Amino acid sequence: MPQDMPPVGGYGPVQYKRNLPAPGFRPTTLLLGMGAVMVFGFWKLGQGIREQNELAREKMWSRIHLIPLLQAEEDRDLVRRHLADQAREKELLGENVKVYNSDRYVRPTFAITPGKVTK
Repeated sequence: MPQDMPPVGGYGPVQYKRNLPAPGFRPTTLLLGMGAVMVFGFWKLGQGIREQNELAREKMWSRIHLIPLLQAEEDRDLVRRHLADQAREKELLGENVKVYNSDRYVRPTFAITPGKVTK
């Protein structure tokens, strides 16, 4: 019986490697995408910091503009307290006693002391 022989010129090459595309994106595409996300994030961070600075500046100026109003309110309260103290003093003593040697107004200092002192 005759033996089978290879064809003239030999057999074609046998493909033993898998020729599949790599899964996922190429590294350059992934790197560019991550860079774009980071640039966008830093841009938004800068906008947020700028917004916070603007809000802090606005808050400071609003407080600065409220100072005269708050000072006037405190002055009215001090005058009311002073007149009430004079009326109470006149009721108790019968006359207003001058505590100081001048007629100059001295702003009172109020100290809050605790009611119960525990040691």
